[in-house]
Amino acid sequence: MLTRGLSQTCLQKLPFTPAIVYLVIGFLLGPSFFNFFYFDPIKQAPLLEKLTEIAVLISLFSAGVKMPVPFKLTQWQLPLRLASLSMMFTIALITVFAVFILELPLGAGVLLGALLAPTDPVLATDAQSRYPGDKDQLRFTLTCEAGMNDGTAFPFIMLGLGLLGLHDLGTAGGQWLMKEIIWATAIAVIIGIAGGIAVGKMVWELRGQRTRQDVLDDLVGLGLIAIVYGFSLLLNGWGFLAVFFAAVALRHTELKLAKAAGIKPEQLGAGVEEPVVEDADTAVPSIVSAEALVFKEHLERLSELMLVLLVGGMLVADFWNWRTISLALFVFVVARPLSVLCGLMLTKTRWPIQATLAWFGVRGIGSIYYLMYAIQHGVPESIARELIQLTFIVIALSIVVHGISVKPLLNGLFDRK
Repeated sequence: MLTRGLSQTCLQKLPFTPAIVYLVIGFLLGPSFFNFFYFDPIKQAPLLEKLTEIAVLISLFSAGVKMPVPFKLTQWQLPLRLASLSMMFTIALITVFAVFILELPLGAGVLLGALLAPTDPVLATDAQSRYPGDKDQLRFTLTCEAGMNDGTAFPFIMLGLGLLGLHDLGTAGGQWLMKEIIWATAIAVIIGIAGGIAVGKMVWELRGQRTRQDVLDDLVGLGLIAIVYGFSLLLNGWGFLAVFFAAVALRHTELKLAKAAGIKPEQLGAGVEEPVVEDADTAVPSIVSAEALVFKEHLERLSELMLVLLVGGMLVADFWNWRTISLALFVFVVARPLSVLCGLMLTKTRWPIQATLAWFGVRGIGSIYYLMYAIQHGVPESIARELIQLTFIVIALSIVVHGISVKPLLNGLFDRK
């Protein structure tokens, strides 16, 4: 709560994001200055994997319930292209840079590309949709892209591990194609949508005009995350995708049921920044997708504080070299812009939106999770140390350069509607 309070008052008034403040504090407290603590990413990989996993799951749920519904392909085509075509272009470009400039093995290059290709749903909060139903096209696209590409990047993590001899890809990659891409993606989306619909209907019935049962929205939201994520992993699906689509389906179901009951979205606190508050006599059933969002955003900010402090504390002097800095520059000014422009080709998207999307490829907590996941699956220590340096510097510089530019670019620089 203290973190949320600071973020909404002092830190939110600054011309940059709170993550920059957390990063600087962590850097000062780490081994480069006062040496109050040092967190070895390899030794602490299991703990870091769990912490980042939880942070990404909470952030994906928060992103999902902000999505405009009902689903329209014309509205979703931009983030779908970014989360698939653009992400694959980014992986390919980073792989080429890693192999030919950084002289990494092909498997490590693919793994590095998959680590850095997805945009981050945790640290990109300031560039994302501000509330459920936000109609800003740019913010919606960034939010939806971050929600989906944290799952669509996973097959390429497995491809990188396979090329390093740490995962079975099958004959000519056939098993990887069928299991990691087709099956894992499809089952995750199905589980997520089914879970969101089921929970939405169940809670609506419990809170109906007749029964009026009390339901704890925060616990329902956390329970939905746990159920769809667990089932997805059990059936070898990508759990991150399942959680995002569960949140989208939950909100869609609740608003559809409300509409059928003659209740306006603003009466539910959905689709407006400041929901209407009604008397007890005229109150309508609240919805999980709106009520649980506040609690999830509290957890999201708290996890951002903790994890960015740790990132700052893990940055040592040796990390800052021509290899790490050149990679960061390549990702920011070559890989991300080129991949976005290629992915959005022939979409008739206005140039200001394409240019801004090309710039805001925020990297962060999701990349750390993938890195810890790879280390846990046996990446050799020499390669792991190299990937840690490269990934953490890209994340740190992304926090700074994107954090400084996010508010000027997104707060009325041009009309995006």
